[in-house]
Amino acid sequence: MDLSSINPILLLASLMVAATPILLAAIGELVVERAGVLNLGVEGMMITGAVCGFVVAVNSGSPWLGFVGAAVGGALLSVVFGVLTQFLLSNQVATGLALTLFGLGLSALLGQGYIGIKAPSFPDWDIPLLGDIPIVGPIVFQHDPMVYVGLIIVAGVWAFLKYSRAGLILRAVGENHEAAHALGYHVVRVRMLAIMFGGACAGLGGAYLSLVRVPQWTEGMTAGAGWIALAIVVFASWRPWRLLLGAYLFGGVTVLQLNLQAAGAAIAVEYLSMAPYLATIAVLVIMRAGRAPGSLGQSFHASR
Repeated sequence: MDLSSINPILLLASLMVAATPILLAAIGELVVERAGVLNLGVEGMMITGAVCGFVVAVNSGSPWLGFVGAAVGGALLSVVFGVLTQFLLSNQVATGLALTLFGLGLSALLGQGYIGIKAPSFPDWDIPLLGDIPIVGPIVFQHDPMVYVGLIIVAGVWAFLKYSRAGLILRAVGENHEAAHALGYHVVRVRMLAIMFGGACAGLGGAYLSLVRVPQWTEGMTAGAGWIALAIVVFASWRPWRLLLGAYLFGGVTVLQLNLQAAGAAIAVEYLSMAPYLATIAVLVIMRAGRAPGSLGQSFHASR
């Protein structure tokens, strides 16, 4: 095994790219769960966003329109979940699992005619001056725009939850929806908006895989990324900045195992491929999660 072939600067730069789809999906799910809703359909919304974004980008020639299409596709699928759980009061866990299965099937159908087609290029941003800083520049300031969009969304969600009145209302709904309803807040409306935001973010995460990481359409290309996003939300104790750390941890292990494979590590490829998921499980076991929102997973009955 030749470890000298692993460039640490390139490794750290690749970490940010590998973490971005997980980060986008996880930050959306964090908002959903802070509103008291447990949506296990993240994987389905990600794969739907991946195929919607790819189809729109290929037909329009614009990756930016592809990301818009992915966000719309993910949000529309999340509306199905929202209607079933918030209006028809179906079980959130069962509905989320069904949403994942539906998304996987729908994406396979929509993507049939796009297998083997290359997505429009999405160039990196080489930020002037900052990109030329030794070591830090190549690691932080020479990425595609969606890496920075993900960081901006994390910062925006943190500020929204901590400082805005709307964020306070959302947290109140998630902690005790009965008390929030008694104060005059529209619980179902707040939750539906949170669910749609989560779906849009999951769609963006899926599109990042099909338009930037690969970039082509392959059935099942999310490969469990939605489930990892769910785990990272718990690891982060429903806090945006800890979520960023969790996403980068998973991204780092993912990139490291790929580099070890390329360096000829004397470890079976199957074991190396398992490493990111095993690391996620280990972290969840070792670190104690914080208290979940009080109304998480509970349906709201307005007649009470």
